[in-house]
Amino acid sequence: MIHLLVGNTGAGKSTYANKLKLNNSGVIFTLDKWNKILFFPDKKEEDGLDWFLERIERAELVMQDLILQLENSGVDSILDVGLSKFVHREKYRLFAKENNIEVRTHFLNIPRSIRKERILKRNLEKEDTFEFEVSEDNFEFMENWFETLTEGELQNAIIIEK
Repeated sequence: MIHLLVGNTGAGKSTYANKLKLNNSGVIFTLDKWNKILFFPDKKEEDGLDWFLERIERAELVMQDLILQLENSGVDSILDVGLSKFVHREKYRLFAKENNIEVRTHFLNIPRSIRKERILKRNLEKEDTFEFEVSEDNFEFMENWFETLTEGELQNAIIIEK
């Protein structure tokens, strides 16, 4: 099974992924960690959003190969990879369908004020799920970048609102 974790910045996707892993014997794919290790060291100041999106696309091809291996071994894949856009979520739903893998969407529908508080706290405390600091500008960018789930996506989703 593929678990799609969806929620805007600060919703608690990484924390939720760790809890989900305990109950599903799954493997977590955390794109923030991949970015920090694989891409941030090479990033130049002039590199923008397109630079990141291209690298994320390549990383996800590797993830998809690993997801297939895990599925063949009976291990769930827990995707903490952003999924901010409908087209990104749909890519994984189609991948799952093409490979006869069950998909479950988990929507962390957390109010902006709580998410912002969490980000500020995470930036200061740098605990378990901290990968990099989220600036005010980055938080605001993600607020506008995120596309909420459609009615169709919500039909069978697990919705978390706390």
